[in-house]
Amino acid sequence: MEMIPIVAAVCIAIAALVVGAVVGFFVGRPAGEKRRKRIAEAAIGSAEEEATRIVNEAIKTAEAKKKEVVLEGKEEIHRLRIDTDREMNDRRKEVQRQERRIQQKEENLDRKLDSLEAKEEKLNRKNKQAEDRLAEAEQVKAQQLETLERISGFTAEQAKEHLLKEFEDEIVHDKAVRLRDVEQQTRDEAENTAREIVSMAIQRCAADYVSEATVSVVPLPNDEMKGRIIGREGRNIRTIETLTGVDLIIDDTPEAITISSFEPVRREVARIALEKLIADGRIHPSRIEETVEKARREVDASIRQAGEEAVLQTGVNGLHPELVKLLGRLKYRTSYGQNVLDHSLEVASLAGYMASELGLDPTMARRAGLLHDIGKALDHEIEGSHVDIGVEVARKFRESEAVVHAIAAHHNDIEPKTIIACLVQAADAISAARPGARRENVENYVKRLEKLEAVASSFDGVEHCYAIQAGREVRVLVKPEVISDDQMAILAHDICKKIESELEYPGQIKVNIIREKRVADYAK
Repeated sequence: MEMIPIVAAVCIAIAALVVGAVVGFFVGRPAGEKRRKRIAEAAIGSAEEEATRIVNEAIKTAEAKKKEVVLEGKEEIHRLRIDTDREMNDRRKEVQRQERRIQQKEENLDRKLDSLEAKEEKLNRKNKQAEDRLAEAEQVKAQQLETLERISGFTAEQAKEHLLKEFEDEIVHDKAVRLRDVEQQTRDEAENTAREIVSMAIQRCAADYVSEATVSVVPLPNDEMKGRIIGREGRNIRTIETLTGVDLIIDDTPEAITISSFEPVRREVARIALEKLIADGRIHPSRIEETVEKARREVDASIRQAGEEAVLQTGVNGLHPELVKLLGRLKYRTSYGQNVLDHSLEVASLAGYMASELGLDPTMARRAGLLHDIGKALDHEIEGSHVDIGVEVARKFRESEAVVHAIAAHHNDIEPKTIIACLVQAADAISAARPGARRENVENYVKRLEKLEAVASSFDGVEHCYAIQAGREVRVLVKPEVISDDQMAILAHDICKKIESELEYPGQIKVNIIREKRVADYAK
């Protein structure tokens, strides 16, 4: 950078020489060759002097700059050398300090190593002593074990097994005691809770019952009407019985006709038709056919209306129309004098109340309770029990498996596996067992108790048996020398199975086996 002014000065001098020569050439050209030559020489000389002067000055300036630059470089080198020496001294001091620290650590490590070696040697001595003592203890233990085996007559393994067996027996006994206590406490609490739930459900569903019979009585305005109903040579009464499928009893009661039939729908059709014929007064075969057809349509409408009202009353939605119609037919179906539709509505209500108390789905419980006896609407038309028919009908119309299972299990034909099925079973038993819900004449009642006692007495080892609580419980006294305690449970199970297979009864029957052994002696 310092050589740039010198080069610039030289360039300026050369340019001045060239300019002077050119000027001299053009100026001297008109005045003459000589004049031009002189002027040119003078200009050239002046330019050379100026160039020489400029070059000398540039050289002097360059030398001065050179000396200045060299001086600054020496100062910079001296300063860098001083900084380098200072940094080297600092690093040397740091290295010396690190060396002293490392040396101190090495000395500390040496001391610790010596201490550890001393401790290890001491520990080895203690381990040797412990091993010697352990060997002595093992020897003493072997001697004591040998002495114990000689005294007790058991080997170590035999003694171990004996102790474990005693300990296991004690644990099993304690476990059985605690389990029995827990079971008893749970059973008591469950019974109390069940009583509260059942009593609350019964209280909320208090219904009156009127027993229904298998006959209907139609009053007559006078005895002359009997002859008109019988018709010429009995053609009118034969037509009525043929079209309706019932039996008309005319001569038993004055001014009344009794309609007898075990099929309530037919009996209702015949009753309505007779009332219409009596009110109209025109009684002949063709009129009877028209009236019976109208009565049948009225009964069908009444059946549909009864089914729809039952669905609305229980709040069960989404039933197939055919199921609704079958529910309506239960209005004209009785069981032991109890109307089956009213019974189904009560079972639905009871099951729904108990499900609500238990935190379950009350709608599903009401649905299962409402449909549990749906097979009774068809059991006089289709072969099979009303349970099997109800299961088939429910599956046909795509009811849920929970409802189908509740229908199948409400008479214990299969074991109930869901809480809904148990609730329906309990509600069915409550509704059927309520005082006045079902009627039974004395003769049938006595026969049923005799059959129940006969079934229980048919087993070997039974000494006496008594049917109590209106046939809901049978107490069986067994011979203690024939039936043991373990055989009592088997006997109770066998009696229950035989009762279920041979007898028909509402609700459930409790079989109570009693075994008593007495020993007496006399001191003389």
